[in-house]
Amino acid sequence: MSDTRWEQILRYRFIEIIALWEGRLTTTHLCKVFGIGRQQASKDINNYKRSIGPGNLDYDATAKGYKPSSTFSPKVTKGVTEEYLDILAGVSEMQQVLGQLPDAFTATEILTPPGRQIPPQTLQPLIRAAREHLRLEVDYVSLNQPDREGRIIVPHTLVWSGVRWHVRAWCEKNQDYRDFVLSRFRGEPEAIGHSDKTIDEDRDWQHRVVIEMVPDPRLSPEQQAVVAHDFGMSNGEWRLSIRAKLLPYVFKLLQIDPQNLNEDPKGQQIVVRNLAEIQDWLLP
Repeated sequence: MSDTRWEQILRYRFIEIIALWEGRLTTTHLCKVFGIGRQQASKDINNYKRSIGPGNLDYDATAKGYKPSSTFSPKVTKGVTEEYLDILAGVSEMQQVLGQLPDAFTATEILTPPGRQIPPQTLQPLIRAAREHLRLEVDYVSLNQPDREGRIIVPHTLVWSGVRWHVRAWCEKNQDYRDFVLSRFRGEPEAIGHSDKTIDEDRDWQHRVVIEMVPDPRLSPEQQAVVAHDFGMSNGEWRLSIRAKLLPYVFKLLQIDPQNLNEDPKGQQIVVRNLAEIQDWLLP
């Protein structure tokens, strides 16, 4: 494989990742991501099957796509969850490019949160259920319920909080839409039929708010100018439109505690100007 072009190696990696973690690969996946024609995509898949991972992919006529075989073994990837989730988060391309640059240009360190491995047999059903509106019977643990607890959910969206992955889903036990941490699922979720619960019915998810962030007014004007530049503010403010249910994750990511303002303005640097308008969404 040493003579294989770098662009084609990326496509082979993509083939492995999608087949393993989504459980179904089609030429459309390659066409949309790499901007290639269906004929080239089909050629890439056939080349992968013949030269890279013989026996790794089985064609499923019912699903009209390729599925990982029972003897699937990664050849150009590591087979870890982050490879798929990084694609969803849009960060994998950067990492792949840095991996190809000469050593002289890669004096770079990237901090990453601890890996939370999710096996394919756990993630695949969640992805399929979100795509096909399926009810899933799952085992889930939490800090309040550390022993396995069975429940039925209907997933609709994977969510990256900046630190870990969640899935947004309807919970039949609580009769409400909730966030579930991916690494807290246990065993293999089982599909038990279709559901009429969709993302459109998740009204909290559909509601959006605008966060207005400004430099901490306790800083000097010169210091505020530095902070405004750091955060790419326009006219001394940063307005961010997000789904209201994601608001707590944004505050954690920015290390803002709306209830306890840092005594040192240099420690927090920014404040939320319209906190009174959005603080109800910070409640559990």
